[in-house]
Amino acid sequence: MPLSTTRAPHRAPAAALPIVAALAAALLLAGCASSRGLAPQGIATDADTLATGRSLGGASLSDADFPQADWWTAFADPQLDALIDEALRDSPSLAAADARARSARAQAAVADAQRNPTLGAGARVTGVQLPATLVPEPLGGDFKASNALTLNFAWAPDLWGGQRAAFEAAAGQARAADVDAQAARLTLSANVARTYIALAQAFDTQSVAAREQARASRLRDLAAQRVEAGLDNQLQLRNADASIGIAGQQAQAAQQQIDALRNALAALLGKGPDRGLDIARPRLLEAPAPTVPAVLPSELLGHRADVVAARWRVEAAARGVDAAQAAFKPSVNLSALVGLAAGNLSDLFGSDAVLGLGGPAISLPIFDGGRLRAGLSQRDADYDLAVASYNQTLVTGLRDVTDALQSARAFDAQIATVGEAAEAARQAFELADTRYDAGLGNQLDVLAAQRPLFQLEQQLAVLRAQRLGAAVDLDRALGGGLVPTAPISSTPDLAGATTP
Repeated sequence: MPLSTTRAPHRAPAAALPIVAALAAALLLAGCASSRGLAPQGIATDADTLATGRSLGGASLSDADFPQADWWTAFADPQLDALIDEALRDSPSLAAADARARSARAQAAVADAQRNPTLGAGARVTGVQLPATLVPEPLGGDFKASNALTLNFAWAPDLWGGQRAAFEAAAGQARAADVDAQAARLTLSANVARTYIALAQAFDTQSVAAREQARASRLRDLAAQRVEAGLDNQLQLRNADASIGIAGQQAQAAQQQIDALRNALAALLGKGPDRGLDIARPRLLEAPAPTVPAVLPSELLGHRADVVAARWRVEAAARGVDAAQAAFKPSVNLSALVGLAAGNLSDLFGSDAVLGLGGPAISLPIFDGGRLRAGLSQRDADYDLAVASYNQTLVTGLRDVTDALQSARAFDAQIATVGEAAEAARQAFELADTRYDAGLGNQLDVLAAQRPLFQLEQQLAVLRAQRLGAAVDLDRALGGGLVPTAPISSTPDLAGATTP
C-alpha cells in the first residue's frame, strides 16, 4: 500500500502549552501600558517649495553644477593651496571631529551587539564553613567547598523590531557624525581661505599707505624747497607733515593686522606663531565670476554636509520613535546555563556533576508609573526637534547661496564704480601735482586731490577682499565639492529627497 502524503496536524508538546498560554495572556494584557495618543508632529519641508527664482534671477547657471573638492585652486595661489593642504593634514580641530565620528560609530556597534546572543564561560570555587554553635554536625564546624565550570547563554529575540530600530537610530547618528567630520574640513578650508584673503587685504592696505606716504613725502620736499625760496610759508610744510603722519599710522596699523592674521593662519594650521612668519604676501588673482547650478534648490539636499547630516538625524530620530514604541510590547528572553559542579575537584568531570538550567521568560509592561509613555513622548519631541533643525538648515543653506551670489554681484558693481572713481582721482592728483611743481597751483589743490585718491585706493582694497570672500562663501554654500551620502528616507515627508 502506498504511503499517504497527508500530514497529520502538528500538536504542540504538552510542556510548551504553558508557555503558549502565558504568551497569549501577555498579548491580551498588552493594552495595559499603551502608547495611544502619542505621535510626532514634525513635517519636513520640501526643498522645491522654497522659491529662489526671483532672488537668483539673472545669475549665471553653470553646467558644471557644484564646486570641485579643491575649489580654492580657482584663486591660482600655490601658497594658499599648500596652506589648506597643511591645515587639512595637521589641524587639531579635524582630529577632534574624527574622534567624535569614531565615538558615534562605536556607539552604533554597541547597539548592534546588543541584538545578538551572548555566551560566556565561568569558573568558580566557593567555600563555606558554618559554625557548630548554629548548625549541628555534620554540617556545622566543617569546611565545605564547591567547584563549578559553567557556560552562560542569553538572547532576547527581537520580536517587534525594537532592537533593530535602536541600532538604526545609533547608526544614523554615526552617519551624521561622519558627515559632520566632512563639514569640519570644509569649514576649516574656508576659514583658511578667508583669513588668507584678509592677509592679502592687509598687505594691499599697507601698499596703499606706502604710496600715500611716498606722495606726501614728495610733497613735503617740494614744500620745503618753496619755503626756502620764500614762495610758501610753514603752513604748507606742516600740512605735508600731517599727511606723512597719517599715512605712516595707516601703514603701522596694516602691519599689526598682517602680524595678527599670520598668527591666526598658524593656529588654523595647528602650528605655533613662528609658522606664520614664513607666510609670504598672497598673490591672489581676481575672483571668478559667480555661478550657481541650474538644479537649485532640490539638489542642494545632497551636496551640503549640514543638510545631509540633519537628514540623517531625522532618520535616526524616527528609528528612535520605533524603538520606544516597541518597548510597550511583550518581550521574550531565552537563557541557559550548563556546566559542571562538584564539591571536590576529583568529582568535577564525572557524569553526576552535570549542571543545567534554562528556559524562556516572558515579560510585559503593565503599570510602570508612566515611564514608557514619557520615554516615547521624549522620542517624539526628539523627532520634531530633528525635523525643525533640518528645515532650518535647509532654509539657511538657500539663504547662504543667495547672500553669497548677491554679495558677489554687488561687489563687482562697486569695484567697477570705485575703480573708475580712483582712476579719475589719480589723474586729478597727477594734474594738481604737475601744476604745483610748475608753480601754477598751490599746495591746497594737491592736498585736496590727494585725500580722495588715498581713500578710494583703500576702499578698493577692501572691496576686492570682500569680493574674494564672497567667492569663498558661495563655494562653501554650495557644499564645497563634498558629496556626502544622504539617506534614502523611509520617513514619509522625506521619501522623495534622495541623493543624486
